[in-house]
Amino acid sequence: MKKTLLLLLASMMPFCANQAFAEPSTIGYAKKNIEVVIPKNPGGGTDTSARTLIEFSKDHLPKGVIFVPVNKPAGNGITGLIEVARAKPDGYKLVMTTVELAMFPHQNKSPVTYKDFTPLATTIADPVAIVVRADAGFDTLQAFIDSAKQQPGKLKVGNSGMGAIYHLAAVNIEKTTGTKFNHIPYNEGTGPSIAALIGGHIDAVLTTPGAVKSQVDAGILKVLAVMDEKRFELVPDVPTIKEALGLDVNVKMRAWAVLATTAKVPPEVAEQLVKAFTEVVNTPAYQDAVRKQGIMPVTIVGQDAYNMMREDDELYKQLIADTLKK
Repeated sequence: MKKTLLLLLASMMPFCANQAFAEPSTIGYAKKNIEVVIPKNPGGGTDTSARTLIEFSKDHLPKGVIFVPVNKPAGNGITGLIEVARAKPDGYKLVMTTVELAMFPHQNKSPVTYKDFTPLATTIADPVAIVVRADAGFDTLQAFIDSAKQQPGKLKVGNSGMGAIYHLAAVNIEKTTGTKFNHIPYNEGTGPSIAALIGGHIDAVLTTPGAVKSQVDAGILKVLAVMDEKRFELVPDVPTIKEALGLDVNVKMRAWAVLATTAKVPPEVAEQLVKAFTEVVNTPAYQDAVRKQGIMPVTIVGQDAYNMMREDDELYKQLIADTLKK
């Protein structure tokens, strides 16, 4: 009897070992490769964050199945968004949506909205920051706002293009504080606007803290406040706008990127994807990888990501309407 029991236990050991060390495939529905549309050019923050997430998620796929990233920046990214929004809702097409999805519909630039997607996981959700030269004499946001009130329309505030996130962030500050800026667009992107600030050609720029971290560390630039409900880990000593100005409400604006799939996918497909990506974004290895890219890791997934997208859609709808009235 004892010999039989030992033989039985010995025969079970390989099976138990395999069970202990096997990686579970949480995206079990996938029988073929999953395409990940990146509606941006290669090399940018959205592209890099998307590729990082799917690289760390590959072990959650069944054997022989992979994620296939495809850059489709045509039409300012709208072409790729439309393609996935109108794809068969089977989970075989994903897309990196960005904060522009909350703006374009209200600017008559896109026929699709956040409602056309099922959000899975957020890779970027950095707050907008108000940045000045360190030697500009504005030690606090209150000092900057006071100066703007004393000379309406004089302070030059740079952005990455009229109607884009950083211009609308400045409009939001105007609306909140009763000020008026001279908006200076740099359509080539955030880099030229930061260079203009360093060169003394403008008085402030709105961007994310990560975009100016090296200049802040070097003592060239200074972040006055962040547009969020809490302080940002990358610049923990910088107050929120609510703190800096003693407001009763938070002033939130975030530059986000959310990996999503087509709306109306079967619940079990969405559940498998959200579960897999949630596990990934919570791993230290993934979080370390995105930090090295200058991005602070976030764990906004599933319904929470949908809520963020919906809130921002409502915010930009009103901001864009206010801008058009001017």
